[in-house]
Amino acid sequence: MTDNADPHTLESLLRSTTELLRAADVDSPRADAETLASHVLGASRGEITAWAVSGRRIDPVQSVDLRRLAISRSTRTPLQYLTGTTTFRTTDLEVGHGVFLPRPETEVVAGAAIEAARAVQHSAGRPLVVDLCTGSGAIAASVAREVPGATVHAVESDPEAAWWAAANLDPLGVTLHVDDAASAVPELDGSADVVVSNPPYVPDGRIPAQAEARRDPERAMYGGGADGMRVPTLVSASAARLLRPGGTFVMEHDETQEELVTRLLRHGAEEIGLAAGLFAGIETRTDLTGRPRYTVAVRTDGRMIR
Repeated sequence: MTDNADPHTLESLLRSTTELLRAADVDSPRADAETLASHVLGASRGEITAWAVSGRRIDPVQSVDLRRLAISRSTRTPLQYLTGTTTFRTTDLEVGHGVFLPRPETEVVAGAAIEAARAVQHSAGRPLVVDLCTGSGAIAASVAREVPGATVHAVESDPEAAWWAAANLDPLGVTLHVDDAASAVPELDGSADVVVSNPPYVPDGRIPAQAEARRDPERAMYGGGADGMRVPTLVSASAARLLRPGGTFVMEHDETQEELVTRLLRHGAEEIGLAAGLFAGIETRTDLTGRPRYTVAVRTDGRMIR
């Protein structure tokens, strides 16, 4: 029986799903169709490809499930929300509605934190790493996996996001704190080797260009103020509080905030206790597309303003 004569073959369903997603302007319609089929059938993408070529038929229940997911994807519901998982660096994460989906550009931010933690491990033993505004726990999970022996703490203030973080971090032995990044884990003050953060930083009023990005929770996106710097400023003050002298701070930010972050770390913000001169070696680095995406700095032995 040919594919055209049997609408329940996998290849026929993949084609119709691809056409639906292409009509909705989804960027990678065939790949998304195969990923949804992989999720429904509990198979790998490679198996899906082989089954489609062989003319495998799909039972009516699976066909309906795939169609339902395809319709949701055509409304630009993120693919990761539909499958319940995403991959970040070497780690598979559980994700869903209510948590910010980690982006590929954040992988290089995590890489910088991992590099700093490994340097401590090679020279002084077990590094202490704190991830502020952890969201799904992507960065903290990556550090825990890629720097065995590191002590990792993660902080998230939103209970809904923290639920997902707990699912991802508890199996890795990461300590999760449901608390405000501005004041969390005071018992670690002055002892962290690395503080890393991907805080909310999008300037108020900016609407993400990609439809899927508009499904992320606003509280995880917008940093506060026309320049988006309110939360990054508070996170920087917490980093200065938590880090030991010589410790490393890594923070993701918007491509428009390079100068603002550099000025903040160099000159401080006295109104929140962030004195000038608490950070040195301030360096902005680029993401995979060459945009200024994150800044790395080293904590000096200067004192916070009390």
